[in-house]
Amino acid sequence: MLRSKAMLPVLLLIFAILLPGMLFAGKLEPIKPVAAPRFNPMSAEKVELGKKIFFDRRLSGDGTMSCATCHIPEMAFSDGEAISLNYPTTRNWRNAPTLINLAYNRYLFHDGRAESMEDQALFPILSAFEMNQNLDFLEEELRSEPEYRKEFQKVFGTDDTTRERIALAIAAFERTLVSQNAPLDRFLEGDHTALSEPAQKGLAIFTGKGKCTECHYGMNLIDDKFHALNVPEHPEFNKDPRVAATRRFVAKFYNYEAFRTLQEDPGRYLITKKDEDWRAFKTPTLREIARTGPYMHNGFFETLDQVIDFFDQGGGSGTIALKPLGLSREEKQYLKAFLLEGLAGEPIAFQFPRIP
Repeated sequence: MLRSKAMLPVLLLIFAILLPGMLFAGKLEPIKPVAAPRFNPMSAEKVELGKKIFFDRRLSGDGTMSCATCHIPEMAFSDGEAISLNYPTTRNWRNAPTLINLAYNRYLFHDGRAESMEDQALFPILSAFEMNQNLDFLEEELRSEPEYRKEFQKVFGTDDTTRERIALAIAAFERTLVSQNAPLDRFLEGDHTALSEPAQKGLAIFTGKGKCTECHYGMNLIDDKFHALNVPEHPEFNKDPRVAATRRFVAKFYNYEAFRTLQEDPGRYLITKKDEDWRAFKTPTLREIARTGPYMHNGFFETLDQVIDFFDQGGGSGTIALKPLGLSREEKQYLKAFLLEGLAGEPIAFQFPRIP
């Protein structure tokens, strides 16, 4: 009986934290193992091959860039830049998202133009302003290395280094990049000491007054949807003619007729051509958020404090996706404590490969 009474405050606290989130939106869930698609089953050999290709600079046209140039292991597989790094003399126009937990996403890229990791893998390699590589040439470059041919034979039953198999291998490696055993996971699994008191108060705000779980829920804290929050265009990059050239190039590629006069990032609209998708971007995971700034699709916000203020004020000018929250200064600090403390998983065991 005494034990039951002692547990009551703890149970009430957990109920107070989790109930608001259940009322507002989807519930939070601890991370579960990744499920690979049937057409690309996992194996240790395939993962190792994909890792080598991921770090191979031959993936870029001039041999200076690999996937790891913009997705750095020590930076949660992002690059710490407002907008992603680029091929020489060009500029990118969007932020490099983390690859951690990519396997749980339904859509890939900020605009959701890819729906599988295998499709996603080749986009940056082909991109004129990212890696600028010809895939026919890449196939021959890898085929010229006996070690690669041997590994392709072992993994795929053929030494033919096709782009499709390159993508399969890269995706297999990327599926191993999972944020696991974060304090939030342990808390949801019953370890009520996993989060500090400030972080628990922040979790209560996250699921309650902050309404974060309207879009950030489930295992990966995403809703697999696109929202027009009207994040301001980054003033530094908006004046850069190289960024403007990239913006026009992408818009023209996706058959946007007014590409010549485009002054902002249309977001998901370029993919769907639906008015409601103008300037809409995919909800990002919040896992490992302490290591993945700057934030938003264009890196407009350098700090989490700025992001929290943005959501507290109801998003950018003209948005109807958000409403002001009215968080106090103390509540914002609790929310920040949860984001920084609760969503940081254990370090991913990782060794850099030897490139053939």
